[in-house]
Amino acid sequence: MLCSVVTRCRVPRSLASVTTIRPDAEASPREIGVEPGAVGYIWQAAERLYQSGIHPALALCVRHRGRVLIDRAIGHSHGNGPHDRADGPKLLATPDTPFGMMSATKAVTAMVIHMLDERNLIRLDDPVCEYIPEFGAESKRWITIRHVLAHRAGLPSPPSEAMDLDILSEPDRVIQLLGAMPLASRPGRQLAYHAVTGGFILGEIVRRVTGGSIRALHDEAIRRPLGLRWMRYGMDAADLPYVAQNYFTGFPVLLPVSMILRRTLGVDYERAIELSNDPRFLCGIIPAASMVATADELCRFYEMLLRGGTLNGAHIFDPRTVRRATGEQSYLEFDFTLGFPLRYGAGFMLGGDYLSFYGPDTSHAFGHLGLTNVVAWADPEREVSAALMTSGKPLFHPALFWMWEMFRRIGNACTKLHPGGVASSSR
Repeated sequence: MLCSVVTRCRVPRSLASVTTIRPDAEASPREIGVEPGAVGYIWQAAERLYQSGIHPALALCVRHRGRVLIDRAIGHSHGNGPHDRADGPKLLATPDTPFGMMSATKAVTAMVIHMLDERNLIRLDDPVCEYIPEFGAESKRWITIRHVLAHRAGLPSPPSEAMDLDILSEPDRVIQLLGAMPLASRPGRQLAYHAVTGGFILGEIVRRVTGGSIRALHDEAIRRPLGLRWMRYGMDAADLPYVAQNYFTGFPVLLPVSMILRRTLGVDYERAIELSNDPRFLCGIIPAASMVATADELCRFYEMLLRGGTLNGAHIFDPRTVRRATGEQSYLEFDFTLGFPLRYGAGFMLGGDYLSFYGPDTSHAFGHLGLTNVVAWADPEREVSAALMTSGKPLFHPALFWMWEMFRRIGNACTKLHPGGVASSSR
């Protein structure tokens, strides 16, 4: 009876037949202070997660001490979704497969904003209305850029019109809609995750300050210097067939959770997953959600932050910019959107001793989640950067335990090198 209400994909008997390891990418564990058996132990948790059927494909990349510990993928990027034909064509997922980052995009958007602050083009405590006059009416004039980064702007729920993919090419229209909507709470007062709205506001600040899109600035200052193939705002239409398809999986989303999610996302949960596969979404600029990346690329981005803003000779940020971005802004407060307490930085979700998305004893870790099982983070204490990319979008399923268990095993395998969170030197 339980299986009849769970949406899942088909799992082949031979996991080896759907597993790909990037040739010569993974370093010898002993060379970076990890027991050889730990890699298999970590990957075993990934296999157990895949065997649940809630992820048609997943990819995992982990770096430790600046070296790649794991870079693997399992499953199919296309053709093995819950409603795909069993005898239909399938495309194997590999470490080179790009996945939708979804809300993990927010951390990249935040760092673009911090870059403007580093360049003395803005200040984080400036009111948003100094750059977007449409936010100068009534209480909105008190919203600061920092409020938006820390999910305290008082605009957690987007109007349904803003989720119309046909208006993505009209940023003025989107800002007009956000400027007209009422505040849910006084700016700065209440922590409530801004799933969509904050990204539009931050992207518009970039456009009005620089005269160009957030895509142009990110390409020039982050993507190209890091040598990233995929991680950008809005992909080329010719590349759409390469992106792993997202699928709704797991248990049905019922009231009252479905109502809460609709208010948060602006559309029904399953509809949000459909939109994430739409070419207008993938090719458009949605600063809160529309990037795609391989696990290696997203891991590389966090490795750069872990190294104080510099990676492989490319200087992207000053170390103090990274510290400001990842410094605590919300001290394990109750999030009125997500419904549980969280710690936030100025654009990042922070870890914790017990309550953490990145495994136990990760109080100095910083990263971000993406709908729903995309997770990327850096842990300065362990010199770990990691990214898990997935194509299943379950909200509830017991197998999610194996995701958390995977992160726990990563933390156990990579012992603390810098207790207290002292970052390592730049490389």
